[in-house]
Amino acid sequence: MTISRPTTSALVEGIGCDVPADVVARLRTVRALAQGPLRVGELSGGLTNLNYKVTTADGRSYVARLSSPDGELLAIDRAAEHLSSVAAASTGIAPGVIGFAPRAQLLVIAWVDGRTLTAADLQEEEMLRRVAGSVLRLHSGPAFPRPFDMFDIQQRYLAVVRERGFRLPPRYLEFADDVGRIQAAVAVKAGPTVPCNNDLLAANLIDDGDQIWLIDYEYAGNNDPCFELGNIWSEAGLEPELLDVLVDAYFGTHLRHQVARARLLGLMAKYGWMLWASIQHGVSRLDFDFWTWGMAKYERAVAEFDGPRFEKLLAEAVRDD
Repeated sequence: MTISRPTTSALVEGIGCDVPADVVARLRTVRALAQGPLRVGELSGGLTNLNYKVTTADGRSYVARLSSPDGELLAIDRAAEHLSSVAAASTGIAPGVIGFAPRAQLLVIAWVDGRTLTAADLQEEEMLRRVAGSVLRLHSGPAFPRPFDMFDIQQRYLAVVRERGFRLPPRYLEFADDVGRIQAAVAVKAGPTVPCNNDLLAANLIDDGDQIWLIDYEYAGNNDPCFELGNIWSEAGLEPELLDVLVDAYFGTHLRHQVARARLLGLMAKYGWMLWASIQHGVSRLDFDFWTWGMAKYERAVAEFDGPRFEKLLAEAVRDD
């Protein structure tokens, strides 16, 4: 999970002394950055990687992502991320891929000029409709090289948490039966999977004035489109009626079972990403409070599991309309 926008202006030229030598060496492994002076500025907000804006002498700017060595624990496949980024870029809704150096754990993509969205932006119905259009464009593009299923990912994360003795929040395992009920309900009306980003928090949406760009394909995979929609809703902490706006805009009509499926999969997203936060809390060297970040999601998930709408959502998810 990354946020590729600059919040600092600490830029340096060439092999500047403010940029660690190992970072410069890794940047130089990509052809576009191999020679000449570079202006390098660290981008803040990344929750897994180190990210830099790099500008070459001819004024071309790129985003360079230096990967975390702990990606495998988080179910990240860097080769798949690269191929997914290339496929997404072919739709015109994601930035072009400039270079990939797996030994240096480096991915370089084109810089997109625009405004990074916030959760507050997604409170606006027109913005949600624009986001739905971009998501549909991505989903209509070439398939990605691997699947993504949060039910499987959650079990993989849980195995890591248990094996390593990481923290589990209160009552976490109590909801296993409810998760099984969600999985069964959303399977009833499931259609073909589509290429999904699977990590569209607001900070991975960039508005250039003409379109909403979708960035960051670490967790990309072929998935149920309702997971993508439910995850957007969940990550932004939107009210239920705004999920209706997003789902209706995506499908072009109001379908109660699709709204219910998106909401249930959004609940599953919160439940699964909590374990992502637990793993990061245990292994990450970044200065970020992953536990509190994850618990904010988990507490919303618990409220939905325990809430009066849960049973109704399960029933609505298997309807014909």
